[in-house]
Amino acid sequence: MTTQYPQIRQYIGGQWQDGSGTGRTSVLNPATGQPLTELRHVSPGQLDQALDALSESAPPWRRTAPAERSRILRRAADLLRDRAERVARTLVLEQGKPLAEARAEILVSADILDWYAEEGRRAYGRVVPGEYGTRLSVIPEPIGPVAAFTPWNFPATSSVRKLGGALAAGCPIVLKASEETPGTAVGLFAALEDAGLPGGVANLVLGDPAEISAHVLGSPVIRKVSLTGSIAVGRHLARLAADHDQITTMELGGNAPVLVFPDVDVVAVAEALARAKFRNAGQVCNVPSRFFVHESIAEEFSSQLVRFADSLKVGDGLAEGTEMGPLANVRRRDAVAALVDDAVKGGAEVLAGGRPLDGPGFFHAPTVLAGVRDDQDVFRDEVFGPVVPLTTFRDLDEAVDRANDSPYGLGSFVFTASLDAATRASDALQAGMVGVNTTVLSRAETPFGGVKASGHGQESGTEGLDAYLVRKVVLQHPPITWDSTKGTA
Repeated sequence: MTTQYPQIRQYIGGQWQDGSGTGRTSVLNPATGQPLTELRHVSPGQLDQALDALSESAPPWRRTAPAERSRILRRAADLLRDRAERVARTLVLEQGKPLAEARAEILVSADILDWYAEEGRRAYGRVVPGEYGTRLSVIPEPIGPVAAFTPWNFPATSSVRKLGGALAAGCPIVLKASEETPGTAVGLFAALEDAGLPGGVANLVLGDPAEISAHVLGSPVIRKVSLTGSIAVGRHLARLAADHDQITTMELGGNAPVLVFPDVDVVAVAEALARAKFRNAGQVCNVPSRFFVHESIAEEFSSQLVRFADSLKVGDGLAEGTEMGPLANVRRRDAVAALVDDAVKGGAEVLAGGRPLDGPGFFHAPTVLAGVRDDQDVFRDEVFGPVVPLTTFRDLDEAVDRANDSPYGLGSFVFTASLDAATRASDALQAGMVGVNTTVLSRAETPFGGVKASGHGQESGTEGLDAYLVRKVVLQHPPITWDSTKGTA
C-alpha cells in the first residue's frame, strides 16, 4: 500500500482553508529527515474567525440534545476505524512510530470517542432534599468555549481526549495541534466533519505555538484551557489563562518510577517493562522511566533488559518488522544523546546502546544504563527517549522515599507478588496513577492526570467529562406572599 501525505489546511468555522499567516514550518519525516510538506501558519485574522465561530456555535451546540451529540461522536469513531490504516500511515510518516503502534493509537482514539459519546448522555445532576414545597437542584452545564493544545508524541489520542470531552459536554473547541504532526489532526477533523458535526463547533489551527496561545487565550471568549505539554509551556499558559479567569487542565509530563521487588518472574517482568519503555522510542510520559530494582535480582534483571534492547529491530516505522522507530525530531535525538553522555561521565555504565545510530533520520539505539545515581539528570529529568536508567534498592521504604523524591507525579509502577508490598507501595507513592503489575495506565474508562509538577485536572473517565462542566445550583421556593411570610415581607 502506497502512502500519500495529506494536504495540510486549517479547519475554521466548518471550512478548510490554507493558512494565511507569514510563518511557515517544514513537516519532516523523522525516519529520513526529509520534508513531507510545508505548513503555512494560521494568521491572526483566521484566529479571530475561529473565536467568532466558537461564539456563534456555543448556544446551539449547548442546546443540542446529548443523544444527538452522542450520535455524531459515535459516527466519527466509526469513520476513524474505517480509515485507521490511512490515518495511521500518516501518523508514521510525520511522527515515526512503528505502523502497528500508530494503528493501535487510531483505534484507541476511536474507543475514546465512543466512551465520551456515551458518558455525555450521563452528565447527571442531582436534587437535594429541602423544605416542603422547595426544589434544590444541582444542574451540570457546559463550561463554554475551549482552547486545547496537544503535542506530537501521541497526536491522535491526546487530541481526542480533549475533543471528545469538550464536544460531549456541549462545549465548542479550538484545537491547536502540533505543527510537527498536523496530518493526524487533519484526519481526526475530517472524521468529525463527515460525521455531521456542525460547522464552527470544532476548529483546527496550526502554526506558531506562542503566537496562537497569546492570541486565543487573550480573548474573553475562551472559558477553558486544556494542555498536554511541558512544564514550562504549562506555566506559561496558566499565566495567560489567569488574565481572563479561564479554568485550566494541565498534563505536563512525568518521570515515572517503577519498583521491582525480588519475588517477581524476572524474565517476564523485564521484558514487559522493556516493551513499555521502548514503545514510541521512549517518547511516552506515562511509562516506567526510573528503574528501581531490588539488589538481589538486579544482575539478572539488567541482563534481560540488555537482551531485549539488543534484539529490537530499529528502523522506518513503515518498514516490515520494525519494532522501534526514530525519535520524532533532531532536538530529541540530540537531547537524549547528551543525557546519556552526561550519565556516563558521571559514572554510569552503558550495558546496551548508548549512542545515536548512523544514517539518515533521527535514530538512537535502545539504551540500558546501570549504576545511575538518583541525582543525575538522566534519572531526575524526563528523558523522553529510549533510555533505561537503572539503580538498586534494599527495602520498600527506601524505594518509595527515593521514588517520591521528584518534582513529577504523573504515573508510577509496582511489580511484586506480595499483596502487602503492592498495597503499601501504591498507598505511599505520590502520583496521579499507580500501575500494579501492569504497564498500562491509560484507559478510556479511568481518569488520566498527575500531581505536583505533572499538572492538575484529569482526562478520560467520568472526570474527563466533568472537566468541561460547571454546576449551577437552583434553589426554587414558592412565590412569596403576605400570608406565607406572616407580614414580614
